Amino acid sequence: MDTRFLESFVTVASCGSIAEAARRLNLTPAAVAQRLRALEAELGHSLVSRTGRTVRPTASGLAVLAEAHALLEATRALKAAAANDMPAGQLRLGATATALTGLLPAILATLGQNFPRIEVFVRPGASVDLYHALLAGECDAAILVRPHFPIPKSHEWLTLRDEPLVLIAPEDTPIEDPHAALTQAPFIRYDRNQWGGQIVDRYLRKQGLKLREWLELDALDAIAALVDRGLGLAIVPEWAPPWPEGLRLQKVRLDAGDVRQTGVLWGRSGPRIAAVRAFVECCQQSL
Repeated sequence: MDTRFLESFVTVASCGSIAEAARRLNLTPAAVAQRLRALEAELGHSLVSRTGRTVRPTASGLAVLAEAHALLEATRALKAAAANDMPAGQLRLGATATALTGLLPAILATLGQNFPRIEVFVRPGASVDLYHALLAGECDAAILVRPHFPIPKSHEWLTLRDEPLVLIAPEDTPIEDPHAALTQAPFIRYDRNQWGGQIVDRYLRKQGLKLREWLELDALDAIAALVDRGLGLAIVPEWAPPWPEGLRLQKVRLDAGDVRQTGVLWGRSGPRIAAVRAFVECCQQSL
């Protein structure tokens, strides 16, 4: 059995769409569909059913899916072992939205140049979700916001960027006193469910500011775009560029606030530890 075909089936089952699975696998939808047909012919059972553009596993597909994850994981571990501790095989990374655009591209470019035998899969998500995915073994390493609680001893942390809090406002808005400006304009809040948003919330509570809140968002680029249109002011971490193009914003640093740390978190051991260490090495080169 070609494990690539099995991986295609698992990806289709996860996405619920052949088109989306093809995008993730960097294949054409026709190639993914062909792999599915070949796997079904080999196993002698239909694995998926199609309703419009939605694809769902059949009863046989669900039975295969239960075993497929373990088989694919074992295959990846064999590839890593066969490399004799040389960085190779699949590396499952997690990254926040700002890390995906501001930090990860340069790191992956270095990784691809220095360690071409490593195959990278990137999972986007919020820091809290990536943290739990890492602890559950669903990711090998993740670039995220440092949690406000101690990191488990089974994992290691490397800070890549310190991001102070900044007040952002339209470029032509006069700001002499940041706190006075915040109390006079509508406030766009960074989502308190996000670890970065909790840093903003602690700052506001510490300063005792009473604001006219009208919107709470978890997307920093969307917050910046709304501020640019004059819809309010916001406090955000000064995340790694690029920021959205064409925005005319001013940034006022809030020195009394906590600093958001963005970095890489990884487990100390595992079947892909050589690839993880290679990734961390590339992260260190980016500092």
